[in-house]
Amino acid sequence: MDYDTLSNTLDALCHGETDAVALMATVACELHHAHPLSDWTGFYRVTGPEMLKIGPYQGGHGCLVIPFARGVCGAAARTGQAQVVPDVDAFPGHIACASSTRSELVLPVWNGAGDLLGVLDLDSNTPAAFTDADAEALATILARIFKDAA
Repeated sequence: MDYDTLSNTLDALCHGETDAVALMATVACELHHAHPLSDWTGFYRVTGPEMLKIGPYQGGHGCLVIPFARGVCGAAARTGQAQVVPDVDAFPGHIACASSTRSELVLPVWNGAGDLLGVLDLDSNTPAAFTDADAEALATILARIFKDAA
């Protein structure tokens, strides 16, 4: 995965944009087409206390609502930590939005004011499709892109 190219593309496309949903839509589209193993790429937005709702995404349908207390997305939102899950069947409380998903990467998305906007979720039908290096590269991109988002 070429994160330098993705980063440059997103910087050009998102320059000056502050609307979180517009940014999420652009990031989901570009990342989905750039990552060879991501079968579902999208965002779950914080819409209330301890609650995520589906946001812009690419791929098949996703779960509509995920509480912070459940699943990989909930764990990322609850802990504020990236979740790299090489085998979703081994993750306690995994929510199977798609039965074909074998691995997952979820990152919290913060703006520059420290507000949790949501989480970025990548699902793959391939086991162990995502690494800590993926998480680190994407976290850097997300921090820059969503810095001024509201």
